[in-house]
This record gives sequence, structure tokens and C-alpha cells, in this order.
Amino acid sequence: MRIYILLKITALKPGILIEISDTPYQVVSSSFNMLGRGHAMAKTKLKNLTSGAVTEKVFKGSELIKEAEISRQKANFLYQDKDKYFFMDSKTYEQFSFGVSILGTAKNFLKSEQEVEILYFDDKPISVDLPIKIALKIIEAEPNVRGDRETPGTKKAKTETGASINVPLFIKEGDIIVVDTRDGKYIERIQNAKCKMQNDN
Repeated sequence: MRIYILLKITALKPGILIEISDTPYQVVSSSFNMLGRGHAMAKTKLKNLTSGAVTEKVFKGSELIKEAEISRQKANFLYQDKDKYFFMDSKTYEQFSFGVSILGTAKNFLKSEQEVEILYFDDKPISVDLPIKIALKIIEAEPNVRGDRETPGTKKAKTETGASINVPLFIKEGDIIVVDTRDGKYIERIQNAKCKMQNDN
């Protein structure tokens, strides 16, 4: 028999994992409003962790929501085959895959043999949790022009994972940059080309 942790609607912050009708969801965004006379409501956007679909839901007043029982396990990304991305559990060596709809933008930052965290619900792998920061090599970038370093602005560059990133004008092919996996934004350039993936959880 499960013992659930029940959350008040004020606890529904982005990133929180909840369970509705035996399905796990992650809170993508939320806004909390007082309606007067002690009444309140929370408007949320929720990501279904088993289908990848995003939906909107309003929670009211003293409503209590189940916190999802999610476990985490290390795994390595193996390869991509069409719309399937294959992983291997680091302990059991079990292999499994996720479709594009489940991975969402996480697919833009997956490198072969990269270690990630897999979220499990009811002992089944349901989603991937990437480090907040990851180092990627630039494989394509428009050439610099004279005066770039003094000129504000950005340009498109392609990373080793195939992602298209907006980068400062001084970034060139072969550079290693750090990207925020939550929004795909450039953070900084790393001078040491041998740097490893960075984790800022």
C-alpha cells in the first residue's frame, strides 16, 4: 500500500512532480491567485511524463494533490534510430527507448555514452532528466568578420548533437560552449577543449 505525500496548491512550483489519476505529471508553470474571502486557485501547465503532452489545469482552494513517487537511476545514452532514442541502465544493463514526444527538447543535448538520470514511475522508465548545464562542441558556425568582438549580437551555430544555438559572434567552429538544457541558451565558452559535461543541479 502506497503512502502518498499530499501537497497544497501553493506548493505547485515549476519542476514539482505530481500524480493525477495514476499518471505522473511535472509542473511546467504555475500562477497563484487569491480570490478573496480566503479562497485561492493555482493555474498550472502540466507535462504528462508518460506521453509528453502538455495540458492546463486549475487547482482550487484547499484541494490536496498527490506528490508523484518518482525514483531516479543513472543510465547512458546509446544511440538514436529514427524517432527512438536508446538508453542503457548503468546497473542492470537493461536497454530501453523513448520517443521524441517524451524527450522533448532534451533530444537536442544528448551525446553518445552520455550519462543521464532516468525517472522511474511504478518501476518503469518514463523520462530523462538532464544536467542543467552541459558542454557541447561547435561543429558549424558562420565565420567571424573584423570587429566581431566589439559588436553586440548573436549568430546561429550547430553543436555536435545537431542543435542550433544562438551564440555570440566570436564563437567559431571547434569551440566548446556551455548550454542551459532548460531553454537551450548559450551560457559561456570554455577554453579547455577537454572539459567534461558540467552538472549544476
